[in-house]
Amino acid sequence: MAASKPVEPQGGPGIPHWKLALAVGAPLLLGAGAVYLWSRNRSSKRDNQRRTPEGRASPVPSAGSASQEAAPPPEMSPLEKAQAAKNKGNKYFKAGKFDQAIQCYTEAISLCPPEKKVDLSTFYQNRAAAYEQQQTWKEVVQDCTKAVELNPKYVKALFRRAKAHERLDNKKECLEDVTAVCILEGFQNQNSMLLADKVLKLLGKEKAKDKYKNREPLMPSPQFIKSYFSSFTDDIISQPLHKEEKSDEDKDKEGEAAVVKDKSGYLKAKQYMEEENYDKIISECTKEVEAKGKYTAEALLLRATFYLLIGNSAAAKPDLDQVISMENANVKLRANALIKRGSMYMQQQQPMLSTQDFNMAADIDPQNADVYHHRGQLKILLDQVDEAVADFDECIRLRPDSALAQAQKCFALYRKAYTGSNPLQIKSAMKGFEDVIKKFPKCAEGYALYAQALTDQQQFGKADEMYDQCIDLEPDNATTYVHKGLLQLQWKQDLDKGLDLISKAIEIDNKCDFAYETMGTIEVQRGNLDKAIEMFNKAINLAKSEMEMAHLYSLCDAAYAQTEVARKYGLKPPTL
Repeated sequence: MAASKPVEPQGGPGIPHWKLALAVGAPLLLGAGAVYLWSRNRSSKRDNQRRTPEGRASPVPSAGSASQEAAPPPEMSPLEKAQAAKNKGNKYFKAGKFDQAIQCYTEAISLCPPEKKVDLSTFYQNRAAAYEQQQTWKEVVQDCTKAVELNPKYVKALFRRAKAHERLDNKKECLEDVTAVCILEGFQNQNSMLLADKVLKLLGKEKAKDKYKNREPLMPSPQFIKSYFSSFTDDIISQPLHKEEKSDEDKDKEGEAAVVKDKSGYLKAKQYMEEENYDKIISECTKEVEAKGKYTAEALLLRATFYLLIGNSAAAKPDLDQVISMENANVKLRANALIKRGSMYMQQQQPMLSTQDFNMAADIDPQNADVYHHRGQLKILLDQVDEAVADFDECIRLRPDSALAQAQKCFALYRKAYTGSNPLQIKSAMKGFEDVIKKFPKCAEGYALYAQALTDQQQFGKADEMYDQCIDLEPDNATTYVHKGLLQLQWKQDLDKGLDLISKAIEIDNKCDFAYETMGTIEVQRGNLDKAIEMFNKAINLAKSEMEMAHLYSLCDAAYAQTEVARKYGLKPPTL
């Protein structure tokens, strides 16, 4: 859609950002909702054990408090006395008598010899479990901390403390504890993964909300901007200046200066677009709007578009709203504004508002191919594949030469077949890709989407050839180098070549946040956490939406939590 990254294959890449770690075949500590989704069907038996105290319980004690119980036989050792007190506590715990259980565990702690660290850690953890039932979270944290100090790899105590930190809204401490748990469990327990994912998302949203509000607007690379506008065919503001609108190159300098001076702010902005002098466009459009010039509607739409490109949706929305409300304005301007506002809403995770805008655009300009093209991409994101295909078909009917729509239709059909595990439909979709690249051999998007489908099918050699074709057509497309780099990791486990290709992407476009994010993800898996954090921070500074920034903060926080866990407990996940 208009607000998505145009340099990536429209309609969703074959390897979404949050699945990058899985693509290279090694565990990554949680990229904002990723890993646990791949672990849903794995056993979570360990979590059931966390709800109860440890150790066998003695027979049910007679009525009365723990202090009324007969003392253990005098011949018992101090540790045996402590174990006996713990066993009584366990029985009280199972009976729901948590005050008595706490008293027994306290007795066990006082009786246990200090050198018996493992036993003592168990007693503290059991008392923490009783405090947990009473929802006294500070006491849970204190006892779990004692247990972990005595036994640093005590999974049950670490996880219980993580949950208590969550209740106390100590997100950073919760993340560190659950990170340690995930590493100790080998990323096999769904409940630990769910908690880690939850706290990462919360941290990411909090940080992004503050950072994004105060961020310095940053113009994307020229390649990104050109790719963005290339996704529209009925966009008036992206069309070249008409001949009569251009200044006369044969005039002398004095004459030229006069022509430029008299030209409207909007036409100057269009001239700057052709010169790729993008930083001056917003100010020139503002001049046109303030002067209430002939091209006010066009200037509002162009200014809104560049506000979106620099990630300032708050400034873009009033301009888009105004264009949409201009009933006398060119219908294509209004439809384009609706497409862009609908795409903005989708980025903000407001699919209902997004759908309303696309439907309104189709109502007011039913012959506009862009409406169906971009609405088709929205439908793919909403997993409404049949509706997406119908929209792409309508786009193709209106513009039979739309190679992009035909490639994306193939990708939608492939997604449907792949998720439905239908071999015949997969084969048909793959043939569809072959037909598209044969019919439109200059469409780089067709090769890129086909390559992603081939990667899914583990046809790595052919996928690599498709990426090469894409690079030949668009040698300045940084995203293609990133995808080709990931392919080398997945196919040949060639880390050096993969990193070289991603570094090449950064060399081509040093504002390619996708490249920095991917590099950071790989560095996490290599165990180079400081380098990973550096890469994620670079991507954060380039994020084009608050939602994207929140995702990147989640990745960065996950890496930082691993550095803390490594420092405190000497724990590190497997690396490449």
